[in-house]
Amino acid sequence: MIQAFVVVILFFIIFFGLAFILNMLLRRTWLMSFLYIFIMIIMIDNISTIEYFTNPGEAFSNAYSRLVSIKLFDYIVFLVGFAGTIVSGFVIKFLRKSGYQMF
Repeated sequence: MIQAFVVVILFFIIFFGLAFILNMLLRRTWLMSFLYIFIMIIMIDNISTIEYFTNPGEAFSNAYSRLVSIKLFDYIVFLVGFAGTIVSGFVIKFLRKSGYQMF
């Protein structure tokens, strides 16, 4: 149980930090929130990205079957990471509105 709590907190902090840095450097507030979905699919599907172009039918069906077969806890962890990217977007917007100019 403690390990699950630590994993959830770590995913939130890691993706909050990545999104915050990406937002500062590229000045695109919600970019990481959109990229997060693709990053998670790449992590889950265990398929080469080139397979999506060379053999799309099998690659998409395999990716779908893997997405459906993951456990509830995995979904919770991924949703918490996504929440980290969203909170990062709101923090960046608040800081810019408050007058802080990051890069």
